[in-house]
Amino acid sequence: MWSAVKLVFLFVLATIVHWAFASIFSYWGLSVNMILAFAAAFCAVLKPACGYPMAFLCGLFLDFFGTKLFGNNAFTFTVAACVVYDLSGRFDFDAIPPQMVTVFGLTFLGGVLNSLLFWWFASTDMWPGFWSLLGGSVVTALFAPVVFWAVRRVMGKCVLSRQV
Repeated sequence: MWSAVKLVFLFVLATIVHWAFASIFSYWGLSVNMILAFAAAFCAVLKPACGYPMAFLCGLFLDFFGTKLFGNNAFTFTVAACVVYDLSGRFDFDAIPPQMVTVFGLTFLGGVLNSLLFWWFASTDMWPGFWSLLGGSVVTALFAPVVFWAVRRVMGKCVLSRQV
């Protein structure tokens, strides 16, 4: 029960941080996706039975605010969860460089995949621009260690954590 309360707290924190960073960095034309960093941290810290649904819910939450194609973020975040769980055997997500590299790659991959999904299914162009996506990926990657630390700190050694 306590683990579920912690997950709800982290989800609310993720939405607030995402909204704040997306608002602040939009002035410079950067497409920052902090909720994707939280989804990656959930997958790095939690067991797959909990990490996949959390990544899906994070993406679904973003889909509720979209106006063109419902489900693209949920799909993209689920693909990102698959990538993180696949990399978890090769990367040590307790170290900062793998966290940053993974979040950078996932943010860039997510932007490209979302643009392709819009193009395929909605016949519209939603490409944020190369420099916007690259800059947003860099900013998200720079803050990734803080996100991973917060998720690991809050979840601790609960029953949902991989470190039990």
